[in-house]
Amino acid sequence: MMSEGVMWLVVVILVALTAITRSFFFLSEQPWSLPLWVERGLKYAPLAALAAIIAPEIVSVVPGGPVGPLDPKWVAAPLAALWAWWRKDMLMTIVIGMAVYLSLKLGVGW
Repeated sequence: MMSEGVMWLVVVILVALTAITRSFFFLSEQPWSLPLWVERGLKYAPLAALAAIIAPEIVSVVPGGPVGPLDPKWVAAPLAALWAWWRKDMLMTIVIGMAVYLSLKLGVGW
C-alpha cells in the first residue's frame, strides 16, 4: 500500500505533467499548424467516436432478450445508416435511429 504522502506526490506529478504537455500549444512563440492529412482525418473523428460507442451496443446480446432481426436495434441501426448515407447529417441520424428504436421498443413493445 502506498502512504498518503506518496499518493499526493504522484497526483501532483501527474497534474504537472498533464499541464506541461497540454500547454505546449500555448507556450510556443511560432504559430502552429497541422499537416493537411491530419486536418482531413480529424473531420472523421466525431463519426469514428460515435461508431465506437454505438457499434458494440448494436452487436451485443442481452441475456434473455431478442436476438437477430427481432431485436429493435437491428431495425433502427440500418434505418439510421440509410438516413446518414442519404442526408449526411449526424445529429438527425442519431435522432432517427433513437426515434425508430424507441417507437419499436416502447410503442410496439418489440
